[in-house]
Amino acid sequence: MITIRRRDFIAGAAGAMAWPLAARAQQGGVRRVGILVPNSRTVGGANVDAFKRSLAELGWAEGRNIRFVERYATDNNEIAVDAAELARLAPDVIFVTGSQVLQPMRRASEDIPLVFAVVPDPVGLGFVNSLAHPGGNITGFASVEFGIATKQLDLLKKLAPTLQRVGYLDDPDLPSSVRLWAEIETAAPSLSLQASMLPVRNAEEIERAIMALAREPNNGLYVGSGNATTRNSEMIAMLALRHRLPSMYNLRGATAGFVDGGLAAYAPVPVDLFRRAASYVDRILRGQKPGDLPVQLPTKFEFVLNLKTAKAMGLDIPVNMLALADEIIE
Repeated sequence: MITIRRRDFIAGAAGAMAWPLAARAQQGGVRRVGILVPNSRTVGGANVDAFKRSLAELGWAEGRNIRFVERYATDNNEIAVDAAELARLAPDVIFVTGSQVLQPMRRASEDIPLVFAVVPDPVGLGFVNSLAHPGGNITGFASVEFGIATKQLDLLKKLAPTLQRVGYLDDPDLPSSVRLWAEIETAAPSLSLQASMLPVRNAEEIERAIMALAREPNNGLYVGSGNATTRNSEMIAMLALRHRLPSMYNLRGATAGFVDGGLAAYAPVPVDLFRRAASYVDRILRGQKPGDLPVQLPTKFEFVLNLKTAKAMGLDIPVNMLALADEIIE
């Protein structure tokens, strides 16, 4: 068991007072950072390793001045149990990924600094007061830049020029889904597209929505990044391929079945958000308050193209589109 010593001093009659975080760091104590990820270690470990490497570059060497308490959970019950356990352990900072983890972690502790990555709409979901001034004990790196909807639709239209209508597949109860739908609805007419919202909350609704969309020709899919679409990404990809529905994904890291049928993704690079999150953990460990650190938006995006799916759908991808792709799956 590692014990972190706290030196107290007396300030007049005010009594004992704990040294601030920065002073503790200067005295060489081992700091503890909790990590909670909604995936198995096999799936989520690579991004976590990138997060740790970034901290190492900032001077935090595991075993010397920092120790990680890692938890990997694959369902909501496990996440809630792990969140409560991390809160009891009271590390100096907790790093979490995804809104499905941030929500129970927030409930478990109102005092421990929380740094997040890959949360779509932290203001709309009520985690922070604003992007510029989060307030409270939470800050981090959002995964959605709503303005990219126009770019995504434009890419999809260029990949499938006969496209006439796009169905937006996502959970309608999510604030991020509502905001993204407003962007899609505005952007679609400028690209000679009709857009429709396909509200889904589970696998059955997803299957029905895709089947209905497939009844008409020249239709395509815009796949959102809510929990329902993320959990059922393989099924979505399979159905899209079967019915020849060109699809654009909004979150590359969530599309586990992308190689099996998804056509394209234009999305933030998840590992970049993990790396950048390390800078906020570092700043908090050195004494800054999370509420004073503005929530940041994605700055690095990647265009991934599945050429195998394009060929199966009979799409002839222009050379200039191939040149634009950051990754091509064949």
